[in-house]
Amino acid sequence: MNVLETEWWTLALPPEWWADTEDDSILVGDRDEVGCIEISTLHKDQGEFDRGEVREMAESEAGQVADWRSVALGDFSGIGGHFVEDGAAIREWYVSSGGMLLFITYSCDEENRGMDDAAVDEILDTLLVVQPRK
Repeated sequence: MNVLETEWWTLALPPEWWADTEDDSILVGDRDEVGCIEISTLHKDQGEFDRGEVREMAESEAGQVADWRSVALGDFSGIGGHFVEDGAAIREWYVSSGGMLLFITYSCDEENRGMDDAAVDEILDTLLVVQPRK
């Protein structure tokens, strides 16, 4: 396993997956080019994100998801859902830990829907918060 480490969180990647930075997000994909994970990190100026706030943000930002479900991804918890749009199968997660919120999407062609779901779930389960150095 390779470890992707940002200033705020880490993620373990199997050898057949790659990672790159694009603008304000991290892209993670498999070498077979089936699909791509995109992770954006948001920080609250003060306090922590609570469940209601995360759900409200998800519901206002992601109008396509009809059925949100509670999820836990490593050190993060929140909600996730899926939908199909313009021939693409999309999974979305809004998860937080303290004052940090991750907006995560995984997208692939609709014909490849479900092909990488188990691998994506395993990868996202390795999300850990980076502890500040003293």
